[in-house]
Amino acid sequence: MELAKRSVLVIAAALALSLGYRYLGDVSRQGGLGNYWDARESASEVKKALAYINAYHVDGEAADLEGLTESAMEGMISKLDPYSEYLDFERLKRLDEETSQEFGGIGVQVEMRDEYVTVVAPLEGTPGERAGLLRGDRIVEVDGESLKGLGFTEAVARLKGRPGTKVAILVVREEESERLALEIIRELIEVDHVHGVEILEDGIGYLRISQFGRKTAGELTKAIDSLSERGMRALVMDLRNNPGGLLDAAVEVASQFLPDGELIVSTKGRHVSMSEEWRAANDDRYYEFPLVAIVNPGSASAAEIVAGALKDSGRAKLVGEKTFGKGSVQSILPLSSDTGLKLTTAKYYTPGGYVIHERGVQPDVVVEISPQEEASLIIQRSRLKTMPVEEFVERFDFEPIEDVQLTAAKELLNGMDSGS
Repeated sequence: MELAKRSVLVIAAALALSLGYRYLGDVSRQGGLGNYWDARESASEVKKALAYINAYHVDGEAADLEGLTESAMEGMISKLDPYSEYLDFERLKRLDEETSQEFGGIGVQVEMRDEYVTVVAPLEGTPGERAGLLRGDRIVEVDGESLKGLGFTEAVARLKGRPGTKVAILVVREEESERLALEIIRELIEVDHVHGVEILEDGIGYLRISQFGRKTAGELTKAIDSLSERGMRALVMDLRNNPGGLLDAAVEVASQFLPDGELIVSTKGRHVSMSEEWRAANDDRYYEFPLVAIVNPGSASAAEIVAGALKDSGRAKLVGEKTFGKGSVQSILPLSSDTGLKLTTAKYYTPGGYVIHERGVQPDVVVEISPQEEASLIIQRSRLKTMPVEEFVERFDFEPIEDVQLTAAKELLNGMDSGS
């Protein structure tokens, strides 16, 4: 248990160092709990209830104290807000994995098709590619268990595991009658968050940030340097459907476009330690080319921090639709040797003093698209360049459509150049 305790504390502290999550340690010793003793008294009723249920409920297995305690914690915390949650050791590990941009796996981009995990493409240089996995392969079993009927997240989780461990998969390949049994050794897979880097037209560069992780700022710098070498004069930064991620990564990204010391975001909470400011840090070395960011209701959390900072500072214009409105800070608090609590403790404010939470960030130029158009654009963006147009239309049953939000962003950049 001591090893588990050290591990959970290391994970929680590591998250706190780099994220809008904060690691608060034992707040009862820090003076962070104003009603600590009142809380202990109130908890006596809960303890009694646990004891009664454990002693007298007809189903002894269901009345296990450990399970009851976990259920009580989950129920209590779920009443607070959608983002606070009880964390067991596995959840803490998953939280760290989501933001590290690294995980143990086989290295394939997949989607759910006809109830099965289907390979979109193997990532170059990964175990999946070396094992011979191809586009269109269906992974129907993992370690002897069928994936049919599982949700996408759960099915993909079966493929992940510690680097160096083996995973046995059963593959169905189009036009082959026999199933292929493969045994693959997992490796550490690194995931990029900056995608679609290209020059569109007239020196306008484009890139999409899918999430904010520990390496995102470095990826962004490389992408911009590459575009600059190819003659970029202005940039479209696509933040659509970016669910957020690390606070530090958002600050590092925004810092690449703002003067040193410029306010990026602030937080305010009930406790004094929850009120802070984050400012650009770059020794006044930052990009000054014209910039437009595209946002939509899928842009949340860290994406909203970047969008709000760029808009309020006047550094960039926003195009698209109002963002999601997830602007709250979650702090990590240890509860025991292998459990923790993710608790909402503050709200984010843009440099102009606007609260992000439940309000979102409003774009300068509103361009709305329908859910069906958005779904088509997502497919189009990821798949159209990998196959002929005729094959694309036959496969997905729609003609390529115009991305009107991207078109508006390009028009806005051209207008900046002309001084209009």
